[in-house]
Formats: sequence, C-alpha cells, structure tokens
Amino acid sequence: MGHIEPAPRQREPTTLDLLLDDAREWCNGRMWIPRALLLLFLVYLFTVKFRDPTRWTIFYGITLGFHEMGHLVFAWAPHFITSIMGSVFQIAIPIICVLYFVVRQRDYFGASVGGFWLSYSLYELSAYVGDARSKDLPLVGFASSEDLEHDWGYILGALHMLPADHFFAFVLRMLGLAAGVGSCAFAVWLLLTMARSRNVRGSV
Repeated sequence: MGHIEPAPRQREPTTLDLLLDDAREWCNGRMWIPRALLLLFLVYLFTVKFRDPTRWTIFYGITLGFHEMGHLVFAWAPHFITSIMGSVFQIAIPIICVLYFVVRQRDYFGASVGGFWLSYSLYELSAYVGDARSKDLPLVGFASSEDLEHDWGYILGALHMLPADHFFAFVLRMLGLAAGVGSCAFAVWLLLTMARSRNVRGSV
C-alpha cells in the first residue's frame, strides 16, 4: 500500500496578518485623494523635523501641553519622577492616540497620523535631551523664568550621565525617524489600497 502524505497544516494567521486584513477591509470604498493631501503635509513636517528638530510645527503646542500636563499630574511625586514624567507624557500620548484609532475608532489612516505625531514628538524630545549640557534652548513652563529647570539637565545629572546627552538625543532621533518612515509607508499602503478598491468598484 502506498503511503499517504498528510495535508500540510495551514499557517495560523498572526496578529499582524489579521490587522492588515482588517485594514484592507477598512480601505474599501474610502476616498484617498483628501488623505493623500494630508499625507503630503505630514511628510513635509517630517522633513522639517528631520532637518532641524527644534523647528516649530503646528504639533508643537499640543506636544508641549501634554509635556507640561505630565509634570502637573505627577507634581505630588518625588522631584525626579515629576521631572521625567513630562517627557513620558510627551511620548505616551501619541502612542495612546495610535492605539485609540486602531482599537476603538478602527481608523487606520488616523493611526498613521498619530504615528507622525509620535515622530515629531520624538524629534522635539531629542532636541531637548541633547541640550542638557549646553542649555541653549529657551525653557517654557508654568514657573517663573528664575525657577524654570532644564528637565534633562537635572535627570541626566542625577543619573551621572550628563556627558551622554548627545547619545540619548541620537537614539531618540533614530526612533523618530523610524516612527515617521513607518507611518509614511503604512499611510501610502492604505492610500494605494483605497485607490485600487475604488477602481475595482468603478469597473464593476
């Protein structure tokens, strides 16, 4: 009798597979041109931040607001925690925004916009961290100008890592680059999927 080979087992879909399948379904019939115009604007802001992380963008005020909120929410904590939570909020809020758009709103293009915001925030934080020793950047906060403290000058000084400020700034810039490039690639894929779905519907 011949030997019957068992049928190969199908690979279980990963979370990424399921997410991309859901994103394809979400793209069906959606308008891509207005979103493409918004993407061009976001890419422009990304190039501005890539060339000079200290440059102002329309996201700056929002990011600064959440940074200061982090200090206020943790004003009761030890000084080190209060100082670092401004930067934690600055990064955490865009990440929460991305997750909210994916999980609650099921708006994948909105999630890519949140990813761009995360990129801008990382670039701005890199400029702040890299300024820890030189303290050339103007400080902004709720305290008087005499009482304002450079968060990262204090944080890295307390950790005896002040000479590494440029290294940490470089790491943050690389993370900002990855977030921006990844968000752009995902947004372009979404737009192409939208355009193809509308072409298919129009040809039926």
